[in-house]
Amino acid sequence: MTTPQTTNLQSPISDYASPFLRACRRLPNDITPVWFMRQAGRYMPEYRAIREKYSLLEICHHPELAAEVTLQPVRALGVDAAILFADILLPAIPLGVGLEFAKGEGPVLQNPVRTMEDVKKLHPVNPETDLGYVMDAIRILRGELKDVPLIGFCGAPFTVASYIIEGGSSREFLKTKTMMYSDPQTWHTLMEKLAVVLSDYLVAQIRAGAQAVQVFDSWVGALNPQDYEEFVLPYSQKVLQAAKNENVPVIHFGTNTTTLLSLMKRAGGDVIGLDWRIPLDDGWKILGDDVAVQGNLDPALLFAPLPVLKQRVHNILRRADGKPGHIFNLGHGILQNTPVDNVKAVVDMVHEFSSIVE
Repeated sequence: MTTPQTTNLQSPISDYASPFLRACRRLPNDITPVWFMRQAGRYMPEYRAIREKYSLLEICHHPELAAEVTLQPVRALGVDAAILFADILLPAIPLGVGLEFAKGEGPVLQNPVRTMEDVKKLHPVNPETDLGYVMDAIRILRGELKDVPLIGFCGAPFTVASYIIEGGSSREFLKTKTMMYSDPQTWHTLMEKLAVVLSDYLVAQIRAGAQAVQVFDSWVGALNPQDYEEFVLPYSQKVLQAAKNENVPVIHFGTNTTTLLSLMKRAGGDVIGLDWRIPLDDGWKILGDDVAVQGNLDPALLFAPLPVLKQRVHNILRRADGKPGHIFNLGHGILQNTPVDNVKAVVDMVHEFSSIVE
């Protein structure tokens, strides 16, 4: 494992001053902190104005642009945490798999990995040099963000592997599962390589100044518990433990994971993400009170009339019951065309309601 350079930047905000960081540590809070996955993006007019001039990858590769896009929702919404604007597939570029975003199709990997020979051809990755633009964006943001902590992130090994094997997005993950079942040696070799790359990448972000990190296992809900335990858990555990060793809060996120929650907790994370398919209190009961939770509003509810939205937000906060360790978020990312006013309204609702929940 490569050793990223350590930043000398001292944090102006401690775990004890930030509601978000306090919640990650399961410390009592005056309010429930709130931020949103994909809080910077196409639903915001400020972002669309930048996208008229630059592609997504161009924004990621220019630290000043990535920093500006990261800051937009902090200014507009009043969220309690910023999350770095990047993409979970950026490590695919130095790996040599190739990455582009086709209009209307999402990510396309030009050189998918499907054999042991393909795995052996993957390049080693040094995050400080190969992904240095990400670290530069983090350093810029730490100079701009005074009272709001910055979240770094990476994709989990399974989710990154699924893109690399499928060559893009998938619904059935047939090629991915076929490799797991038919060629487990190639699967485990690929996952071991990805675990090293993603661990190094996450640690580099922390040492550049990220004050918390999230590991996105967006598609792991496609698996049953037996397959998760055998083919995924050991590799997610390596990435999550590498981040934990850096003494920052670690969030472990997945969707469609009701049957996997206890295994995800075993894999690691100070905070476990809950999606909208399980009531928050039921999910927290499965996980236990020794872990914080994040969630769990359905992103589609951001399109609902405000009275409906208010009722659902209030319901989630009631289910959290004021226990230390709840971070309000969506069950997945904000959808395109989401009304910005509704997103801002949720921030205000959470802060207002959580301050009076007994």
